[in-house]
Amino acid sequence: MAKEEVRQLALGALYAADVTGVAPDTADMPARARRMVEGSWSGRDVLDAEIASASRGWRIERMPPVDRNILRLALWELRSTDTPVPVVISEAVELAKMYSTVRS
Repeated sequence: MAKEEVRQLALGALYAADVTGVAPDTADMPARARRMVEGSWSGRDVLDAEIASASRGWRIERMPPVDRNILRLALWELRSTDTPVPVVISEAVELAKMYSTVRS
């Protein structure tokens, strides 16, 4: 599975968990997607605090769930992997183009 597909799978799981409030089920995911989801989900309080501190005019709870989870996923990846910064940013932008709105 391509890295882009892994990120899409991880985003879908995080989005569903965020909207339902039920921890994501990662049992049938590839290991990389599982790490991304579990790391982003378990660390969301810390990630959210960091996102909120950088956000201007948007409280984290007011952000659309898909945007909030793209940011969580990207920030987790920046902090927890050796993926180059430009790659993480580019992939986050691509996810936003696919799943978010033009305003986001």
